[in-house]
Amino acid sequence: MVFVTGATGILGRVIVLELLKRGKNVRAAKRPTSNLNEVRHSYTFYTENPDDFFNKIDWVDVNFDDVNALQEILNGVEEVYHCAAKVSFHPKDEKEMYRTNIKGTENLLYACENSEVKKFLHVSSIAVLDNFNENGELDEESDFNPKLEHSAYSLSKHLSEMEAWRASAEGLNVAIINPGMIIGSGNWGTSSGDIFPTFENNNFTFSGGTSYVDVRDVAKISVELMEKNVFGERFILVSENKGYAALGKQIRSKLGLKEAKILSTFQLNLGRWANILFGWFIPKLRMITKTNIEAISTLNVISNQKIKEKLDYQFISVSESVDFHLNNYINDKKLKK
Repeated sequence: MVFVTGATGILGRVIVLELLKRGKNVRAAKRPTSNLNEVRHSYTFYTENPDDFFNKIDWVDVNFDDVNALQEILNGVEEVYHCAAKVSFHPKDEKEMYRTNIKGTENLLYACENSEVKKFLHVSSIAVLDNFNENGELDEESDFNPKLEHSAYSLSKHLSEMEAWRASAEGLNVAIINPGMIIGSGNWGTSSGDIFPTFENNNFTFSGGTSYVDVRDVAKISVELMEKNVFGERFILVSENKGYAALGKQIRSKLGLKEAKILSTFQLNLGRWANILFGWFIPKLRMITKTNIEAISTLNVISNQKIKEKLDYQFISVSESVDFHLNNYINDKKLKK
């Protein structure tokens, strides 16, 4: 039996599907309020037999604060894919991120100690990477630098990674993946599923960029690492480094919208001062922090060489990924009309 946390998320659901395609029995974590019909619908994008696969899933409600309940859920489980996490760059979500990302990971790993679990894959993020290599790139050796200023999300993912490394040191077979911004289908408007609505609804963008990866690539690589018993290492999973303006141009063009304007650093800093003065009154302004401005105004080059060499893997291009998932987004919008 395989247990997948965050199984209703944009990545977790596709890892579940990938495991089912390979004949695995899957127990999948959800919240009592999770929309399973939305997950079922999203499977139509990835397979011709969505219901056949969906009906095989053993869904369980999970409370990561309850270690005893986690231990019960892990009965008969030999592999865990830990995808559950809170992703946010809004100051109001800091406490929830720390509780979900750090304490939740700690409790899950503690529950694994007294179970049959032999393999554990932890989904981290490129947000924990700091130190550049001699080529001016971020890679698997780019350790978190505590002297630098970080977002609460970056810090929470770093500390949750530390929990995974602790379990690895104590004998659990652990692999860690650090995906870039995941492009996927479904869960529109939430976490990584917010890419298309964001570019559609805002006629401005930023001068920086980030590294992107298709959800199908992340799911396949995750399962292959576990199947090949590659443990005690971390792997960056990115397809390409791309500017927000370039990505936005492709998305908005296909949606029949004008090209977005790039906000300058000067304009963003004006927003930061407005946050200082009026953030208490206008909640949206609270997003405009110094750390967030720096993040959206830079484009770091992140290397994917290690995983490409390890698995002889070729990533889906960002352009192809956007076309595939944007078509799904457009079709879903039509269904709602």
